Order: sequence, then structure tokens, then C-alpha cells
Amino acid sequence: MSAWLQFLAMGLVWGSSFLFMKVALEGVSFGQVAWSRTVLGAIALGLIVLVTRPRVTGADGVPGPVLPREKAVWGHFLVVAFTTCVIPYLCFAWAEQYVSSSLASIYNATTPIMTALMATLVFRVERLGGSRWFGVGLGIVGVLVVIGPWQLTALTGSLAGQLACLVATLCYGFTFGYQRRFLSQRPIAPATFAFLSIGVSALVMLVLTPWLALSPVELDWRITASLLALGVLGTGLAYIWNINVLRAWGPTGTSTVTYVTPVVGVALGMALLGERLSWHEPVGAALVLVGILFAQGRLRLGRRRSGVSAG
Repeated sequence: MSAWLQFLAMGLVWGSSFLFMKVALEGVSFGQVAWSRTVLGAIALGLIVLVTRPRVTGADGVPGPVLPREKAVWGHFLVVAFTTCVIPYLCFAWAEQYVSSSLASIYNATTPIMTALMATLVFRVERLGGSRWFGVGLGIVGVLVVIGPWQLTALTGSLAGQLACLVATLCYGFTFGYQRRFLSQRPIAPATFAFLSIGVSALVMLVLTPWLALSPVELDWRITASLLALGVLGTGLAYIWNINVLRAWGPTGTSTVTYVTPVVGVALGMALLGERLSWHEPVGAALVLVGILFAQGRLRLGRRRSGVSAG
């Protein structure tokens, strides 16, 4: 039950993030949105690590350090910082100046497709069978349907915003492949792993403060609450919930949150912001979600041969 509650909370918070970004942009810049959520998330996770002091016990039975000591590990987390927070957070916040929160949440659902491409073609930590490649292709077709290229004659703000969303999910896909290749086997406690991912990202954001955060703001309770929710919940506690669900259900079960977030994002955008979708956007989203089912091996073409893995 605890895992179920955390899973639902994670889907609700991450699905709501696109609404929070849209509201926050009414009073702060896109750079301030990305800066605030990263720094607030790092503070929340840092307090959790400070209180719990998580350690991984080595083969000799001796608990290891709370934070890793190898310089190479910190270098890997610097790479992860750019691709898990800095670039995608800036891209999504910039994009929502030109696209609806509903559409941004739909594009976020392409993350498993991007992950499959990166894990297979770039890092070579996975192998895809025919059914899973079909899913990747179907997901790409779904993205094209969402974009609706037949409606566009030039690089409009809407198209640029949609492409920025895809850059963000491409970064997420890179992050998953990179972590699996270089970090997943290292003895780092889950809470520490989350803190380092967000904490190093926050350090990068602090370095970029003169360019991202030093501009006038207009705050009211809605904008302040949205920034706090993005940081403390979406970039902080939700990462802890994700790790707990991952340990309880495994990666396949946890990844189904991808199906929850666009539903929440679209529902909130339509109900609270009055957003509307064109016919091709939900059709493309449906193709993306079916593509994800194939790409993750949940659906297969033809009959499944016993004893043969598609992944």
C-alpha cells in the first residue's frame, strides 16, 4: 500500500508540474523557474540525506561513506546534472512560454522512447527485438502527429516550443542510459543518488545565477506555491518516492508512471487553465503510449516464442 500511495503521489506531482510551470511563468522568467525548482529540490533532498545519513554496506560488512569519495563519480554526476535537470528544466520552462501545459505533458511521455534509443544506439546497454523497435518507430510517428507538420509553414514559436520539449526528453533518455552505464553498479544509497543528481544540478544553477535568476519578479501566492511545489515536491520528494517504488516494484512497474503524468497534465491544463487540444494531439499521444507499450515489451508483434527475450 505504501508503494501504491507513493506511485500515485509521484504521478500526480509530476503530472502537475506542467501546470505549476505555466502558472509560475506569469510572474518569473523561464530561467528563474528552472533555477528555483532545482535549488529548492536540492535543499529538500539535502535535508533528507542529512537526517537519514544513508549508507551502503560493503562486502566486508562495513558501512560505506554517506557521499562517494571517488573523483570519477562526481564527474559522472556533473554530466548527469546537465542532462537530468539543467538542460531539460530550462527547455520545458522555455517551451511553456509558447505551448500549453497539456501539450508539454504529452511530450514528456516520449521519455521511454528516447530512453530506448539512447540505451540501444548510444550506450549499448540494451538490445531491442523487432516488437520493441516497432514501438520506437510508432512512438516517433506519434510525435510527428502531435506536431502536425501539415499545419506549419515556418519555424513558429509553437514549433520551437515543441522541439524544446523533445530536447528535454532526449536529455532524460540520455540520463537513464548514462546512469545505467556508469553509475548504477556503484554502492551509492538511493537517497544519496537522488541528492547528488539534483544537488550537483543546483550547484550548476547557482553558477548560472547572474544569467538565470537576477531579473525582476512579480510574486503572489499562486506563483510562490507553484515554485515551492515544483521544487520541494516535484524535484525533491518525488525522487525519493520514485526510488522507493523502484525498490518495491522494479524498473518495469515504476516506469508505468509515464502513463499517468500526461493524463494528469492534460486534465489539469483543460480544467484549470481552459486549454484545448486539437484533434491530432490526443491521437498522436495515443500512438506514443502504444509505442511505449511495445518499446517496453508489454505488447509484442505476433506470438511470443518461449525462452526468447525481446530485450
